[in-house]
Amino acid sequence: MEKQFDNALEYHSKGRPGKIEVVPTKPTQTKRDLSLAYSPGVADPCLEIAKNKQAVFKYTAKGNLVGVITNGTAVLGLGDIGPEASKPVMEGKGVLFKIFADIDVFDIELDAKDPERFIEAVKALEPTFGGINLEDIKAPESFEIERRLKQELNIPIMHDDQHGTAIISAAGLLNALELTKKKIEKVRMVINGAGASAVACGKLFVSLGLRKDNLLMLDSKGVIRQDRQNLPDSKAYFATTENCTDLEDAIKGADVFVGLSKGNVLNQEMIRSMAKNPIVFALANPDPEIPYQEAIESRPDVIVATGRSDYPNQVNNVLGFPFIFRGALDVRATAINEEMKMAAVMALAKLAREAVPDVVLIAYNEPEMSFGRNYIIPKPLDPRLITEVAPAVAKAAMESGVAQEPIEDWEAYKDKLRRRLGLDNRFLRSMSMRAKQNPMKIVFGEADKLKVLKAAHLANEEGTCIPILLGHEHKVRALIKEHKLNLDSNVIIDPTKENEKQEEYGKLYFEKRSRKGLTLFEATKEMRLRTHFGAMMVEQGDADAFISGLSRNYPNTIRPALEIIGKEKGVSKVAGMYIIISKRGPLFFADTTVNIEPNSEELIELVKMTHQTVSKFGIKPKIAMLSYSNFGSAKGKTVNDIQKAVKYLHQHHPEIIVDGEMQANMALNPELRQEVFPFSKLGSEEANVFIFPTLSSGNIAYKMVQELGVSDAIGPVLMGFRKSVHVLQLGSSIREIVNMINIAAVDAQGKQGLF
Repeated sequence: MEKQFDNALEYHSKGRPGKIEVVPTKPTQTKRDLSLAYSPGVADPCLEIAKNKQAVFKYTAKGNLVGVITNGTAVLGLGDIGPEASKPVMEGKGVLFKIFADIDVFDIELDAKDPERFIEAVKALEPTFGGINLEDIKAPESFEIERRLKQELNIPIMHDDQHGTAIISAAGLLNALELTKKKIEKVRMVINGAGASAVACGKLFVSLGLRKDNLLMLDSKGVIRQDRQNLPDSKAYFATTENCTDLEDAIKGADVFVGLSKGNVLNQEMIRSMAKNPIVFALANPDPEIPYQEAIESRPDVIVATGRSDYPNQVNNVLGFPFIFRGALDVRATAINEEMKMAAVMALAKLAREAVPDVVLIAYNEPEMSFGRNYIIPKPLDPRLITEVAPAVAKAAMESGVAQEPIEDWEAYKDKLRRRLGLDNRFLRSMSMRAKQNPMKIVFGEADKLKVLKAAHLANEEGTCIPILLGHEHKVRALIKEHKLNLDSNVIIDPTKENEKQEEYGKLYFEKRSRKGLTLFEATKEMRLRTHFGAMMVEQGDADAFISGLSRNYPNTIRPALEIIGKEKGVSKVAGMYIIISKRGPLFFADTTVNIEPNSEELIELVKMTHQTVSKFGIKPKIAMLSYSNFGSAKGKTVNDIQKAVKYLHQHHPEIIVDGEMQANMALNPELRQEVFPFSKLGSEEANVFIFPTLSSGNIAYKMVQELGVSDAIGPVLMGFRKSVHVLQLGSSIREIVNMINIAAVDAQGKQGLF
């Protein structure tokens, strides 16, 4: 816990403190730009808005801006810790809004425990925001605060702690009931917990058809009964006359258990006392009411959901709030009403019943995923969420009369939503998730460098790899101890002291290089070098991937790997690719590190290798072969080589979407390309893979993009090796090394046929 605490503090404090910043969306480079952004130009939109308040949506960011507002009285499981202490959570909520639905957020922490004071403060903020997400406000005050604000404001309001969990669990419940062939109006339910989430869940379940007299709710005092004195309205609504007092008694014969309380209050005997095909939603976090494994082992017919990401059927609020607000904002709704929440429930339930696309299977490293006991709720990384939930919410807003700007072309709207997905680091999250599904043994060639150790520590904590550390053992252990890194139990190897392995690996190396001028003595001596020792570990299966290069020249790392591991069958030359994480989504640049002036045959091989690699990452490759020429507009050797390569690929590999030669702007601008070159095989597709005609052009391009701070660059990802070997850039940051670890892990999984 102490190590995790230290990591969290470093994460939040390093560089620019916090997790969010404000970024201008208009040019601000020139004097003219600034005169338009502020005085005197800004007066014009001000006057337009003064004449018509609705114009604020046209000239400002209000229509895509949500206020995440709290008073810090019920922060996660930490309780009333105050508004300042709640700010990291509110910033985190802002991050989720942005990366899942491209919604901008200002987080506001109010020093206002009194509900009236809180309500007045939020009401005064209405002109600023297109919607307001209430967060971490304790019950019962939260009920009155939300009720009043919804009544008195003319923008969408939602207390996610209440309704988020309710919406996601309701979708899961509908699907669980369908699988068990039970009707909601006939089931008997127990809800353990009576806070904001529990009350919202109970009311939404009743709206779905659950009979209120079939629902028992418990708080810390036991079953909420009508004979209890001084019940608040939120609990009185669920009060029962049934003659039972505790959970053990209440759960007997129940069809459904929903836990929104605390860990380890439910046991296997209680689940066994439930009705046939019981449904157990143990949603307390981080420890559910009963551990998942114990729950599924209690009886074979149980369906189990938790709030945890490491088990099936995760009830995760991120499946709801980003897309609910997205739909509400896009029709300029005046509220988030019951119809809109119900539409979100139905859209989520429906999505879980549909065929799961390959991109989701790849992200979670699952060979198969389909509607059933272990899949009743969609996964958070499912890209269809934004195009299914947001439109459903928007339609419900229109049909219920709260939409001020209806949508007419739904397909165009869905296309717009899909384009928003490129604005986050979804690719990196997918790589991390896949690495975690099947952790690979990764050997680090420079483990006595603090950056490498910190990155290995983070990967170890995340479970994305099993680190093997090469370096001087005393130095590595000293760094681990000094910086409190979770690497104590990991393998630390000093090749200079591994005499037996030196002999074993040296003989193998000699066999590979005996006719290349290398003696057995020299081969054994070379195994004292970490570049050689690490590569041989991968070659012999003692590790799955090798990462080095932080403090070494590129050739000094790649040459031993070529000599020891070698190239894939049919590959004549290895190549390097950089992954550029941009607002358009991931872009792939090749070759940026190895081949100086590839000829047409080498370009063909490069395209095929890059297509295969990008496909394994779960991305559909759309390849542009770049040049200074557009489809024959200029002459030259590189133009001729590209044209020959493209002709061959079109004839022999029609499954590969590739075209060229073309300039970079044509590759990135499909509208312009279609207008000028309508014959292009890329059609209306925006290219995401770029093949450079020479090493110099590729190297210059990725380094300029990286240094200008426009995008993050991961790489070089080496292609063409039989096994997974990757080289770090000189001076890579910890973040860049962690990204490379995930890429190397996924690459190793692919080379071992694990997906």
